Amino acid sequence: MKLQDVKTNAFAMPLTSPAFPHGPYRFKNREFLIITYRTDMEALRAVVPEPLEIMEPLVKFEFINMPDSTGFGSYTESGQIIPVKLDGVCGSYAHAMYLNDHPPIAGGRELWGFPKKLATPKLEIEIDTLVGTLEYGSVEIAKATMGFKHREVNSALVMASLAAPNYLLKIIPHVDGSVRICELVRYYTTHVSLKGAWTGPATLELHPHALAPVFELPVLEVISTIHFVADLTLGLGEVVYDYLN
Repeated sequence: MKLQDVKTNAFAMPLTSPAFPHGPYRFKNREFLIITYRTDMEALRAVVPEPLEIMEPLVKFEFINMPDSTGFGSYTESGQIIPVKLDGVCGSYAHAMYLNDHPPIAGGRELWGFPKKLATPKLEIEIDTLVGTLEYGSVEIAKATMGFKHREVNSALVMASLAAPNYLLKIIPHVDGSVRICELVRYYTTHVSLKGAWTGPATLELHPHALAPVFELPVLEVISTIHFVADLTLGLGEVVYDYLN
Protein backbone atom coordinates (compact mmCIF):
# COMPACT_ATOMS: atom_id res chain seq x y z
CA MET A 1 0.00 0.00 0.00
CA LYS A 2 1.47 3.35 -1.09
CA LEU A 3 1.86 6.34 1.23
CA GLN A 4 -0.95 8.20 -0.55
CA ASP A 5 -3.21 5.14 -0.27
CA VAL A 6 -2.73 5.13 3.49
CA LYS A 7 -3.60 8.83 3.70
CA THR A 8 -6.63 8.38 1.46
CA ASN A 9 -8.09 5.30 3.18
CA ALA A 10 -7.29 5.95 6.83
CA PHE A 11 -10.31 7.16 8.80
CA ALA A 12 -10.72 4.46 11.47
CA MET A 13 -8.96 1.38 12.83
CA PRO A 14 -8.01 -1.17 11.59
CA LEU A 15 -6.85 0.41 8.33
CA THR A 16 -8.07 -2.34 5.99
CA SER A 17 -11.23 -3.32 7.90
CA PRO A 18 -12.52 -0.39 9.98
CA ALA A 19 -14.74 -1.19 12.95
CA PHE A 20 -17.41 1.21 11.64
CA PRO A 21 -18.29 2.84 8.29
CA HIS A 22 -18.42 6.45 7.21
CA GLY A 23 -21.57 8.35 8.21
CA PRO A 24 -24.09 9.85 8.18
CA TYR A 25 -25.42 7.82 11.10
CA ARG A 26 -29.20 7.49 10.99
CA PHE A 27 -31.23 5.84 13.75
CA LYS A 28 -34.77 4.56 13.20
CA ASN A 29 -37.25 3.73 15.96
CA ARG A 30 -34.83 4.79 18.67
CA GLU A 31 -36.59 4.19 21.98
CA PHE A 32 -35.63 6.20 25.08
CA LEU A 33 -36.40 5.84 28.77
CA ILE A 34 -34.94 8.86 30.58
CA ILE A 35 -35.27 9.38 34.33
CA THR A 36 -34.16 12.76 35.64
CA TYR A 37 -33.07 12.73 39.28
CA ARG A 38 -31.61 15.07 41.86
CA THR A 39 -28.12 14.21 43.09
CA ASP A 40 -25.33 15.64 45.24
CA MET A 41 -23.99 18.94 43.88
CA GLU A 42 -20.43 18.34 45.09
CA ALA A 43 -20.38 14.95 43.36
CA LEU A 44 -21.42 16.66 40.12
CA ARG A 45 -18.75 19.34 40.46
CA ALA A 46 -16.13 16.59 40.78
CA VAL A 47 -16.92 15.09 37.35
CA VAL A 48 -18.12 17.93 35.09
CA PRO A 49 -15.17 19.63 33.35
CA GLU A 50 -14.81 23.38 32.94
CA PRO A 51 -15.71 25.44 30.97
CA LEU A 52 -19.10 23.67 31.28
CA GLU A 53 -21.30 25.06 34.05
CA ILE A 54 -23.71 23.15 36.29
CA MET A 55 -27.05 24.85 36.81
CA GLU A 56 -28.80 22.40 39.14
CA PRO A 57 -27.81 19.11 40.82
CA LEU A 58 -29.60 17.01 38.19
CA VAL A 59 -28.69 13.88 36.22
CA LYS A 60 -30.54 12.11 33.44
CA PHE A 61 -30.22 8.34 33.50
CA GLU A 62 -30.94 6.93 30.05
CA PHE A 63 -31.83 3.54 28.62
CA ILE A 64 -31.97 3.50 24.80
CA ASN A 65 -32.97 0.73 22.40
CA MET A 66 -31.50 1.25 18.92
CA PRO A 67 -32.86 -1.52 16.67
CA ASP A 68 -31.92 0.08 13.32
CA SER A 69 -28.67 2.07 13.36
CA THR A 70 -26.71 2.84 10.20
CA GLY A 71 -23.44 0.90 10.27
CA PHE A 72 -23.85 -0.06 13.92
CA GLY A 73 -26.66 -2.62 13.72
CA SER A 74 -29.02 -3.23 16.64
CA TYR A 75 -27.95 -2.49 20.21
CA THR A 76 -28.93 -1.04 23.58
CA GLU A 77 -27.22 1.71 25.54
CA SER A 78 -27.46 3.18 29.02
CA GLY A 79 -25.73 5.94 30.94
CA GLN A 80 -25.69 9.25 32.76
CA ILE A 81 -26.19 12.62 31.07
CA ILE A 82 -25.74 15.87 33.00
CA PRO A 83 -27.58 19.11 32.14
CA VAL A 84 -25.01 21.90 31.68
CA LYS A 85 -24.58 25.34 30.21
CA LEU A 86 -21.85 26.79 27.94
CA ASP A 87 -21.73 30.43 26.91
CA GLY A 88 -25.24 30.90 28.25
CA VAL A 89 -26.72 28.04 26.17
CA CYS A 90 -28.24 25.00 27.90
CA GLY A 91 -27.15 21.56 26.79
CA SER A 92 -26.08 18.13 28.06
CA TYR A 93 -22.76 16.53 29.00
CA ALA A 94 -22.29 12.77 28.54
CA HIS A 95 -20.66 11.53 31.72
CA ALA A 96 -20.92 7.73 31.37
CA MET A 97 -22.24 5.36 28.69
CA TYR A 98 -22.53 1.58 28.64
CA LEU A 99 -23.53 -0.54 25.64
CA ASN A 100 -23.42 -4.04 24.16
CA ASP A 101 -22.07 -3.54 20.61
CA HIS A 102 -18.47 -3.05 19.47
CA PRO A 103 -18.87 -0.80 16.36
CA PRO A 104 -20.65 2.04 18.21
CA ILE A 105 -18.18 1.72 21.09
CA ALA A 106 -15.24 2.11 18.69
CA GLY A 107 -16.93 4.75 16.53
CA GLY A 108 -18.28 6.70 19.47
CA ARG A 109 -14.90 6.91 21.17
CA GLU A 110 -12.78 7.52 18.05
CA LEU A 111 -15.01 10.04 16.23
CA TRP A 112 -16.80 12.06 18.91
CA GLY A 113 -15.26 11.08 22.23
CA PHE A 114 -18.30 9.34 23.71
CA PRO A 115 -17.38 7.77 27.09
CA LYS A 116 -18.52 4.30 26.01
CA LYS A 117 -17.71 1.04 27.80
CA LEU A 118 -18.85 -2.53 27.21
CA ALA A 119 -21.72 -3.71 29.41
CA THR A 120 -25.20 -5.25 29.18
CA PRO A 121 -28.08 -2.76 29.23
CA LYS A 122 -31.68 -3.80 28.52
CA LEU A 123 -34.94 -1.94 27.98
CA GLU A 124 -38.02 -4.16 28.00
CA ILE A 125 -41.77 -4.14 28.61
CA GLU A 126 -42.82 -6.38 31.50
CA ILE A 127 -46.64 -6.60 31.50
CA ASP A 128 -47.62 -2.99 32.34
CA THR A 129 -44.13 -1.67 33.17
CA LEU A 130 -41.19 -0.39 31.17
CA VAL A 131 -38.05 -1.79 32.80
CA GLY A 132 -34.45 -0.72 32.20
CA THR A 133 -31.54 -2.70 33.63
CA LEU A 134 -27.79 -2.26 33.38
CA GLU A 135 -25.31 -5.01 34.23
CA TYR A 136 -21.53 -4.65 34.21
CA GLY A 137 -20.38 -8.23 33.91
CA SER A 138 -22.62 -10.17 36.28
CA VAL A 139 -23.28 -7.21 38.59
CA GLU A 140 -26.47 -5.19 38.23
CA ILE A 141 -25.57 -1.53 38.68
CA ALA A 142 -28.83 0.19 37.67
CA LYS A 143 -32.55 -0.56 37.44
CA ALA A 144 -35.35 1.76 36.32
CA THR A 145 -39.10 1.19 36.16
CA MET A 146 -41.89 3.29 34.66
CA GLY A 147 -45.60 2.76 34.20
CA PHE A 148 -46.05 2.04 30.49
CA LYS A 149 -47.53 4.99 28.52
CA HIS A 150 -49.64 6.41 31.34
CA ARG A 151 -49.84 9.94 29.92
CA GLU A 152 -48.77 11.62 26.70
CA VAL A 153 -46.10 14.34 26.84
CA ASN A 154 -46.05 17.63 24.95
CA SER A 155 -44.03 16.82 21.83
CA ALA A 156 -42.65 20.37 21.62
CA LEU A 157 -40.78 19.87 24.90
CA VAL A 158 -39.19 16.68 23.64
CA MET A 159 -38.19 18.25 20.32
CA ALA A 160 -36.63 21.20 22.14
CA SER A 161 -34.53 18.88 24.31
CA LEU A 162 -33.35 16.94 21.24
CA ALA A 163 -32.35 20.17 19.49
CA ALA A 164 -30.08 21.30 22.34
CA PRO A 165 -26.28 20.92 22.07
CA ASN A 166 -24.51 17.90 23.53
CA TYR A 167 -20.97 17.92 24.93
CA LEU A 168 -18.26 15.27 25.20
CA LEU A 169 -14.72 15.17 26.55
CA LYS A 170 -12.59 13.51 23.85
CA ILE A 171 -9.29 12.08 25.09
CA ILE A 172 -6.79 10.24 22.88
CA PRO A 173 -3.34 9.29 24.23
CA HIS A 174 0.00 9.58 22.44
CA VAL A 175 2.09 6.46 21.84
CA ASP A 176 4.13 7.26 24.96
CA GLY A 177 0.99 7.32 27.10
CA SER A 178 0.77 11.09 27.40
CA VAL A 179 -2.34 12.94 26.30
CA ARG A 180 -2.26 13.85 22.59
CA ILE A 181 -5.87 15.07 22.23
CA CYS A 182 -7.99 16.49 25.03
CA GLU A 183 -10.93 18.46 23.64
CA LEU A 184 -14.44 19.50 24.54
CA VAL A 185 -16.61 18.42 21.61
CA ARG A 186 -20.10 19.64 20.74
CA TYR A 187 -22.57 17.78 18.54
CA TYR A 188 -26.28 17.92 17.67
CA THR A 189 -28.98 15.46 16.69
CA THR A 190 -30.74 16.43 13.46
CA HIS A 191 -33.61 15.40 11.17
CA VAL A 192 -35.68 14.28 14.15
CA SER A 193 -39.04 12.60 13.62
CA LEU A 194 -40.83 12.09 16.93
CA LYS A 195 -43.25 9.15 16.92
CA GLY A 196 -44.66 9.42 20.44
CA ALA A 197 -43.76 10.49 23.98
CA TRP A 198 -45.20 9.45 27.33
CA THR A 199 -44.64 9.70 31.07
CA GLY A 200 -45.76 7.86 34.20
CA PRO A 201 -44.69 6.91 37.73
CA ALA A 202 -41.04 5.88 37.88
CA THR A 203 -38.25 4.58 40.09
CA LEU A 204 -34.46 4.41 39.75
CA GLU A 205 -31.90 2.55 41.83
CA LEU A 206 -28.11 2.54 41.43
CA HIS A 207 -25.58 0.11 42.91
CA PRO A 208 -21.83 0.35 43.56
CA HIS A 209 -19.21 -1.07 41.21
CA ALA A 210 -15.47 -0.34 41.16
CA LEU A 211 -15.24 0.03 37.36
CA ALA A 212 -18.72 1.33 36.54
CA PRO A 213 -19.28 3.97 39.23
CA VAL A 214 -22.76 5.22 38.34
CA PHE A 215 -23.54 5.09 42.07
CA GLU A 216 -21.13 7.99 42.69
CA LEU A 217 -23.89 10.31 41.44
CA PRO A 218 -26.48 9.04 43.94
CA VAL A 219 -30.24 9.20 43.49
CA LEU A 220 -31.66 11.61 46.08
CA GLU A 221 -35.02 12.17 44.40
CA VAL A 222 -36.64 11.22 41.10
CA ILE A 223 -37.75 14.48 39.43
CA SER A 224 -39.34 13.34 36.16
CA THR A 225 -39.40 10.60 33.57
CA ILE A 226 -40.07 10.31 29.85
CA HIS A 227 -40.41 7.49 27.35
CA PHE A 228 -40.33 8.33 23.65
CA VAL A 229 -39.60 6.88 20.22
CA ALA A 230 -37.96 8.85 17.41
CA ASP A 231 -35.97 8.66 14.20
CA LEU A 232 -32.90 10.91 14.17
CA THR A 233 -29.48 11.52 12.68
CA LEU A 234 -26.41 11.72 14.90
CA GLY A 235 -24.41 14.68 13.64
CA LEU A 236 -20.62 14.80 13.65
CA GLY A 237 -18.92 17.08 16.14
CA GLU A 238 -16.93 20.29 16.42
CA VAL A 239 -14.22 21.22 18.90
CA VAL A 240 -15.31 24.05 21.22
CA TYR A 241 -12.39 23.95 23.68
CA ASP A 242 -8.85 22.54 23.42
CA TYR A 243 -7.43 21.76 26.88
CA LEU A 244 -3.89 21.39 25.47
CA ASN A 245 -3.77 24.70 23.64
